[in-house]
Amino acid sequence: MTQEKPLVSIIVPVYNVEKYLQACLESLARQTYPELEIILIDDGSTDSSGKMCDEFAQKDPRFRVVHQANGGLSNARNHGIKLAQGEYLTFVDSDDTVATDYVTFLYELLEVKGFKSPMSICALNNVYLATGVEKNDGNGLVTTLSGKKAIEMMCYHDLVDTCAYAKLAKKELYETVAFPEGKIFEDIATTYQLFMQCDSIECGFLPKYNYMLRAGSITTSGFNAKKLELLEMTDQMAEDVVARYPDLAAAVKRRQVYARFSTLNQMLDITEPDLVAKRNAIIKYLKVNQAQVVSDPKTPKRDKLGYLMLKFGFPMYKVAWKNYLKVKGQR
Repeated sequence: MTQEKPLVSIIVPVYNVEKYLQACLESLARQTYPELEIILIDDGSTDSSGKMCDEFAQKDPRFRVVHQANGGLSNARNHGIKLAQGEYLTFVDSDDTVATDYVTFLYELLEVKGFKSPMSICALNNVYLATGVEKNDGNGLVTTLSGKKAIEMMCYHDLVDTCAYAKLAKKELYETVAFPEGKIFEDIATTYQLFMQCDSIECGFLPKYNYMLRAGSITTSGFNAKKLELLEMTDQMAEDVVARYPDLAAAVKRRQVYARFSTLNQMLDITEPDLVAKRNAIIKYLKVNQAQVVSDPKTPKRDKLGYLMLKFGFPMYKVAWKNYLKVKGQR
């Protein structure tokens, strides 16, 4: 007899994504894993997203819809966790899609190793909607990592990502971890805390999650002061990780530098005096930590290229970075 599979809860926060939601929900409806509940948290949508969720739930009993006043992404995810009845949880963003075997793949990574690990992860397929360019972030490797090693690789952008999605985890891991409400870049504040609870993590670096980079998303929209929260979140992660693993100091410093470069790249055209002052502080931080980060053999080439461009001053850096994005097909 075939052993019955445990229930897996897929949590999907939904907010004003009517253009992309159909594809997302269809990809979830096609999942090959047999025991699913798909929790759609309609976070106060003002377009037709909520209605679309209800229509899917009427056709497919695996879908469950909750309509709530807008509380933000973290609030919606936290609400989904409280409602989830599954032994395992995974998150999917409502403007993304997943492979038909997304859940099956993540579950079987755990099953093959006798469920000794409480979490599994897969790779992303980055889809740049403006250009149609796709980039597979995986390398096909299937392996087991310690939680500590996963944090180190995450800090270097080495296959392991900070994102809440593209992971399957025992629900109990979230008993002491909540997404910070009212904040953006909430993943960097939570994923490392999950990793720290894991003696081992099963990894299959194949692209089972399609991450859609679109205009208007948090990562691609214009700069606003809330985006400085990335620095706050990253610095808190760095403090916590170094307290637990002092030998990861170089890794978390690289991640702090990356956060500054990422923020600087979105502040290229700002003119408000207070934001210009913050941009100057970011540039100062980058320069102070340049020697340490550049001399680290694990630092990605992109960071070193960023430092090379910055060497000639901010005006040249601004021009060089915009040209870099054009070459990469991301603008």
